[in-house]
Amino acid sequence: MKIAFIGLGNMGGGMAANLARVGHQVHAFDLSTEALSRAKEKGCVPYNSIREAVAGVDAVVTMLPNGKIVEQVYENDVIGHAPQGTTLIDCSTIDVETARKVMRAAAKLGSYEMVDAPVSGGIAAANAGTLTFMVGGTPSAFGHAEPILQAMGKAVIHAGASGAGQAAKICNNMILGATMVATCEAFVMAKKLGLDLQTFYDISSKASGQSWSMTSYCPVPGVGPQSPADNEYRGGFATNLMLKDLLLAMEAADHVNAAVPMGARAAELYQEFAKLGQGDVDFSGIIAMLEASGEA
Repeated sequence: MKIAFIGLGNMGGGMAANLARVGHQVHAFDLSTEALSRAKEKGCVPYNSIREAVAGVDAVVTMLPNGKIVEQVYENDVIGHAPQGTTLIDCSTIDVETARKVMRAAAKLGSYEMVDAPVSGGIAAANAGTLTFMVGGTPSAFGHAEPILQAMGKAVIHAGASGAGQAAKICNNMILGATMVATCEAFVMAKKLGLDLQTFYDISSKASGQSWSMTSYCPVPGVGPQSPADNEYRGGFATNLMLKDLLLAMEAADHVNAAVPMGARAAELYQEFAKLGQGDVDFSGIIAMLEASGEA
């Protein structure tokens, strides 16, 4: 299958490489020449423009920074330039309303099958092909997109109609952001109370305080499975990305009048952490800010 892949950053680069690895002909585009070079090394064919990349393809996959860019790319360079009937898959994390707007434009201006399919799993999962995809769109569009997504992930779940993938993603990451803060707080307090942190992990990871933030992504170096905490909080899921998702969740909560006090507080804390110049640090690194706050 010929697949155009637009956006070859930390996530998109690994995803495109996995499509090439299983035998798809991947037409790659990114504004970064370095990203294009890396994609070429992984078996993708680099193109100089989006319009060139989408010409004659069976599917288009995008992994882009925000809703404004997604809207511009689809309306200016994909819709009307990719062949009629092309499957369109946006894996970016954006606001629900923009996702629905772009999908309406694709339906109005061409016989495209489009889904919103944001991901969970981070850079390591993108490289390993073990992402989870939360997919919004018609059953027909999902059926066209599913085999392509399966080449990049371990789980592909149809969340519902257009925009449902984005809704599921921001709700999931609001849980993640809030539970990571709570997990960091607990470890900081356990240390101050004189508990050995490995012992506390051994207890809580098997008790009612267990969460993914603790057992799969522990914010304490040397405790639990290897995580960004063991690499000075580098790699993983940057604070700026977590903050982006939390702010999208707050926007959606306002739109539907949902009460999200824990999510709102988590967003405030990650804003504070980012303002300290820690936006590129893994989001679990917020444990250092919480520990320093307690010393003040």
